[in-house]
Amino acid sequence: MSDQVSYGYQQVDPAEKTRRVGSVFSRVAKNYDIMNDLMSGGLHRLWKDAFVNRVKPRPGEAILDMAGGTGDVAFRMAKRGADITVADINPDMLAVGRDRALQRGHEGLVWQVENAETLTFGDRLFDGYTIAFGIRNVTDIPAALREAHRVLKYGGRFFCLEFSTTEWPVFGEVYDAYSHKVVPKIGGLVAKDEEAYRYLIESIRRFPDMPSFRRMIEDAGFTQTRVEPILGGLVAIHSGWKA
Repeated sequence: MSDQVSYGYQQVDPAEKTRRVGSVFSRVAKNYDIMNDLMSGGLHRLWKDAFVNRVKPRPGEAILDMAGGTGDVAFRMAKRGADITVADINPDMLAVGRDRALQRGHEGLVWQVENAETLTFGDRLFDGYTIAFGIRNVTDIPAALREAHRVLKYGGRFFCLEFSTTEWPVFGEVYDAYSHKVVPKIGGLVAKDEEAYRYLIESIRRFPDMPSFRRMIEDAGFTQTRVEPILGGLVAIHSGWKA
């Protein structure tokens, strides 16, 4: 890694980014889901439905849901019979997820604190690896992608749902203005933390575009990579296979 990495629009030491991102998610954990609804107008639910439909989890499959936090994607996959391990670097996010699982009657999920860059799992354990709206917050993204490849079985599949840059000009300009000017204000009112949501929006802007991220996935060893843009690329589903 280089000596400096992006934390929103700032350049900081890698360890400092990891610390700051951890602080952001600890602060927003309790309001994370309601903020997702407010920021996206509820669209994040449809995006996650589409994502899980692409993953096609099957009964008995072992799937690692990295950065699974509050369980939104994990619950959808568990309903289809897959055996889900929910992993997140932030214990506060996992605590919210566990509470939601108890409230909703989701049993049998494994919850584990893990750093995406240095997973503690052995090689070739999982049939699938999913990460939704989490990869852009990883300090060393190539390392996380290599780890995803390592823990997948041969024939295993990688799926990532992440914000990107929409290719619809007018819509893109409107969304850019909304995200930079309105979302942090909503974060301040609802989550009492404007700075945290300013970072989250800035992190979207600093994330690689769709072709660049696809190349990163290929560089990690995945084949048959694919990108499926949603709303012109505002959000994208990235996928690949371990041959």
